[in-house]
Amino acid sequence: MKCRIGVRKTIRSRRRGDRRGHIGAVAAALLLTSALTGVAAAAPVPTERPAAKTQERPHAAERVAARHARPLPSVVAPEVENMTVSARRRAHGTMITLGSADIQRAVAGTNPLKVLGAQPGIMFQSADPQGVDTWSSQIYMHGFMQNQISTTLDDVPLGELVYRNYNGLNPIEAISSENVGRLDVSTGAGAESVASTNNLGGSIEYVSSDPKTKAGGQVNQTFGSNSMFHTFARVDSGALNDTGTRFYVSYSRNDMHKWKGGGNDFTQQVNAKLVQPVGADSSVSAYFDWSDLHEYLYQDYSLDILHNGGYFVDNYYNGRYSGYANAYNAALGNYPSSLDRISDKADAAYYDGASNINDYFGYLKGDFALTDRLRWKTTAYGHGQDSILTWSNPFYPSPNGAPMFEQVKQPSIQRFGILSALHYDIARNHIETGVWYENNRFVSSMFGYEQPLPGQGSPINSVGGFANLTPFMQLYGQTINTNTFTTYAQDTWNVLPNLALHFGFKSLLNVSRAGNAYYNTGYYGNDASVGGVGLTTFRAFLPHISGDWHFLKHHELYFDIAENVHAYPQAQFKTAASPFAVTQSAYDMARPGLKPESDWAYAVGYRYSDRLMDATIHAYRVNFFNRLQMISSGAIINPQTIIANVGGITMNGVDAGLTLRPLRGLSFTNSVSYNHATYDQNMESGGVVYHTRGVQVVAYPRVMYKTALSYRWRDLEAHVDAAYTTRRNLSYVGDAKVPAYWIANFGMNYRLTNLVASTAGGRFLKGLELGFNIYNLSNARYVSTMGENGFSLSGDYQSFLVGAPRQYFGSIKAEF
Repeated sequence: MKCRIGVRKTIRSRRRGDRRGHIGAVAAALLLTSALTGVAAAAPVPTERPAAKTQERPHAAERVAARHARPLPSVVAPEVENMTVSARRRAHGTMITLGSADIQRAVAGTNPLKVLGAQPGIMFQSADPQGVDTWSSQIYMHGFMQNQISTTLDDVPLGELVYRNYNGLNPIEAISSENVGRLDVSTGAGAESVASTNNLGGSIEYVSSDPKTKAGGQVNQTFGSNSMFHTFARVDSGALNDTGTRFYVSYSRNDMHKWKGGGNDFTQQVNAKLVQPVGADSSVSAYFDWSDLHEYLYQDYSLDILHNGGYFVDNYYNGRYSGYANAYNAALGNYPSSLDRISDKADAAYYDGASNINDYFGYLKGDFALTDRLRWKTTAYGHGQDSILTWSNPFYPSPNGAPMFEQVKQPSIQRFGILSALHYDIARNHIETGVWYENNRFVSSMFGYEQPLPGQGSPINSVGGFANLTPFMQLYGQTINTNTFTTYAQDTWNVLPNLALHFGFKSLLNVSRAGNAYYNTGYYGNDASVGGVGLTTFRAFLPHISGDWHFLKHHELYFDIAENVHAYPQAQFKTAASPFAVTQSAYDMARPGLKPESDWAYAVGYRYSDRLMDATIHAYRVNFFNRLQMISSGAIINPQTIIANVGGITMNGVDAGLTLRPLRGLSFTNSVSYNHATYDQNMESGGVVYHTRGVQVVAYPRVMYKTALSYRWRDLEAHVDAAYTTRRNLSYVGDAKVPAYWIANFGMNYRLTNLVASTAGGRFLKGLELGFNIYNLSNARYVSTMGENGFSLSGDYQSFLVGAPRQYFGSIKAEF
């Protein structure tokens, strides 16, 4: 009883302090509102998802939940893992929380989505071992492709998770992996409060780490196979004054040669974050990101190339003139003997392909406790991106007579937005409402640059600047302007201390219009780019209902039901399943059947968790309507593409997982995922009926099995994991498949903190850690990414990549 009284006194005392800080919070809120008004112009006041930060005081919603819901048990022993599955006390189905410790256990600079891929029902693929090659990185969740999964950073939308993003940026370009505090992932139906137009199958919410309250720094250095070199340095200011003002600035650099062919993948990035506390429970924060990426790409594969050319076929570029000479001869029809058995030698290798992407991204956020029960959060953000994406084209000559030219896409993005949300707690209810507005201008264009004749100059440097080069022709050009407005309302009702119900809905209005477009008939033939047309996606009521019941100690049941819609996507010409990315004639043919993709998603699950074990089973069903797909044929450098409404897809699946912790520090996890996702109708193209009804969807396996064993003893931790993926369809009718495969990885970390503390270095070193990792232990040869160039209705197609062979990495991390 004394303990209870003490707790109540503490709460009352803090509330009195909170009230004293409310006047300052309200004043700061008014000042921020004035600043944001200038950014948002006359835009409606929009929405943001409330995401608790790792180092912030719990929000009012969480305090109410703590009063009315029994705390959930930890599902993984903290000395082994901190990847947890929880209902987050919002009764929002299964949420996977991926902590920074899990991310840092991987090779430094690894894409956090690659770490997430170890979870049941999630598949991550990439042609490089770190998962940072933007052309090849790809994630699926429960049968949903990455462009059907929403992504945000600190509630700010990052747009569609695709290579040629039209309304955002790849998360690895938005934040260095070392600065990621955690990932909150919904593998179910997503959440209505997430700022997104594409969350058909879930959401991935990045939360950046906050600046530390004590001054310090961190330096990471990693070396590895293929001259891999990763550096990360961060400086934290600590609290600069009595109000707690603090910031950090970091710089990262990642450079790695391709594991086959010539060229390297290089990225450098600057992150900065400032937090200014206001009163006892409010804050103003700002975030800035600059990313500079230059990557040589891996060449796409077909089954023909894989079986008849081998695992190491790649483009001709090798950093020397001999690479250009070989590509020049190939463009004239003189191919190297290594391609003799391949039927399509011309497309098996080009001179080169590269990505150059430069991003500026940032936000200003106010988070204010206006009263004990009312909280207001508003964020204004901006993002600009310029890209140069290149491929050598051996099918069309340069004006000087060289048999090829450099085909260069030069898209750009400019977007600005604002989110605003109110959170109110009353009785056993946590009520939220908010809005989101964004304007996005997407410019898509492609140009042709001349390559030299032999002995008359150096070939174009695809990862260098094009500012001093003049194109000899434009191939196409298109500008699309999009305005997006969403609003939502939701209520989480704690009916009983162990039972919570969630009700909510979202409204969405997305209007895109393509202006006048340019189309080079001399190159493409008689037709036109899509221009002077617009498409609108509108849904007034997208409901979401879920529940969470802790019916016995350690036992939990939950369900989740939601309707979602995907606004019409945009893309560069002939690159993705977008109505804007085809010729005018193809658009006119598809227009009568075009409808936004939508779905109803249902999930139910059971979870058991205690000190020795975790067990979970998650079942789901999705009814998918109006799925848009890009049907491709011909050479990948200039394919024939159409966008088709392939009708409905019915998906049923289940994940089952078991983690055992029989000894302190030892954890053994096994999971199996089954997905039965099939097309509801046959497809027709060119008067031919393709029998796709009942066929498993492309690129996603029917069965995945994953296992992991980890052990920590004092300052040493070691882990090994393995995964099995069954065959995947490369064509819609399923007559072309890529083979199944096993892949395993190993890692270990040793903390020297205690040893350093006993020496003179302990005066300034807070921590020192050594790491060693092996990727692809068994040196397996396997198919990774699929569908980067679309899929064929039937037969083989050059649209997948192979994974990296065995790789070794060593690292050292020091904290000051």
